[in-house]
Amino acid sequence: MKRVISLLLEHEPGALARVAGLFTARGYNIESLTVAPTEDPSLARMTIVTTGSDAIIEQITKQLNKLVDVVKLRSLSDGRYLGRELMLVKVEANTADQRNDMQRLVSIFRGRIIDVTDATYTIEMTGHSDKADAFLLALNDVELIEVVRSGILGIGRGKQTLRV
Repeated sequence: MKRVISLLLEHEPGALARVAGLFTARGYNIESLTVAPTEDPSLARMTIVTTGSDAIIEQITKQLNKLVDVVKLRSLSDGRYLGRELMLVKVEANTADQRNDMQRLVSIFRGRIIDVTDATYTIEMTGHSDKADAFLLALNDVELIEVVRSGILGIGRGKQTLRV
């Protein structure tokens, strides 16, 4: 089962390595990891997507809470949350037909064409991971040149917050 864990940690060298090391040492997999400073420059927010049974996720959260760098932790999957992913896709677009088809498809998925060359389009897609997956499937006869995905960013809905 896929789980999204969000945590605040000290924004200092080595903090990310200690979190990643915890997963490595115990043989747990990280599907995606995003980290960036928060409104408080001394803290960073990390969003981890991992998989495992309830018991494994409970073990992961207990171990994360023991790390000295971790200030606060919340499993977003336990409640209602908003999760979004950014994806950049570079595709071949040589002919007028390819360009028209691509513009139509991007419009259907509410993406944006952010770069155009004589042979390629670069598309920005933001939304749920399922949307990104569906867009890639819809490109079945288009030559994909490159795909870059950010991983999930998550935030609790309503009054659910992760603040110190």
